[in-house]
Amino acid sequence: VVENETQARIDSIFSNLERLEILSSKEPPNKRQNAKLRVDQLKYDVQHLQTALRNFQHRRYIREQQERQREELLARTFTANDSDTSIPIDETLQFNESLHNAHRGMDDLIGSGTNILHGLRDQRVTLKGTHKKILDVANMLGLSNTVMRLIEKRAFQDKYFMIGGMILTCVIMFLIVQYLT
Repeated sequence: VVENETQARIDSIFSNLERLEILSSKEPPNKRQNAKLRVDQLKYDVQHLQTALRNFQHRRYIREQQERQREELLARTFTANDSDTSIPIDETLQFNESLHNAHRGMDDLIGSGTNILHGLRDQRVTLKGTHKKILDVANMLGLSNTVMRLIEKRAFQDKYFMIGGMILTCVIMFLIVQYLT
């Protein structure tokens, strides 16, 4: 009853604060900032009270729940165990072993993928360096613009072949994983 009454009073304070906020906006400009600050401070204080009330209600609820569980436990009558108390450990152990094997296999697969990515990055750096050197040599020899365009066109086409090869490799790896598991 006291909690409900307190909650009702807090609600009425909130509604009064809303009216105060409207009234503070109608104050003269030199007093408006101070009035707004006071209303905000009151709102903060009321929100703090609301939170304290909720915390009190939550603690009371937990305490009542613990008391109810304690009473149920004390009122409970215990009997001897049934004759069938076996636990299927073998199936669980096999399942656990299978999970560990799958986990280890996924770690190996991720490690292999990481190594492949590092290798591709290294190859990219090497190819970029080689490409720069070839362009430098071509510029030094004075190759015509048409030859340069043909080289760039070939590099552009090679990029699509590489992307296609990567997609094909991923599809093959996916099919192998699907087939083997």
